[in-house]
Amino acid sequence: EVQLVESGGGLVQAGGSLRLSCAASGFSLDDYAIGWFRQAPGKEREVVACINSRDGSTLYADSVKGRFTISRDNAKNTVYLQMYSLKPEDTAVYYCGMHPRGWGPWIQVAYGYDHWGEGTQVTVSS
Repeated sequence: EVQLVESGGGLVQAGGSLRLSCAASGFSLDDYAIGWFRQAPGKEREVVACINSRDGSTLYADSVKGRFTISRDNAKNTVYLQMYSLKPEDTAVYYCGMHPRGWGPWIQVAYGYDHWGEGTQVTVSS
């Protein structure tokens, strides 16, 4: 059974850092694209970063470029999101998802992802 579990969220001051983890089970990461998305109250779920676990290709939302880094450890079946220089606008619930079609432009849109974790809360105080 496919399962994704996020962890690592918390409360930090602006300018601080957090490292999120997405532990996957029931499938091998290198067969799929994995996306980190976030959703703030009253807003749509938006892409943050995605990774092709097969070759390490990545993409980032403009709002996080230069501050966030997505990576994976295929041996551990885990995807990470290292976040630096956090801003209050980064406050949201962060989710990881698995897209069944693999790498392509569709990975930037939440619709189409087959599986999601329950999310982990990131709160950045000003």
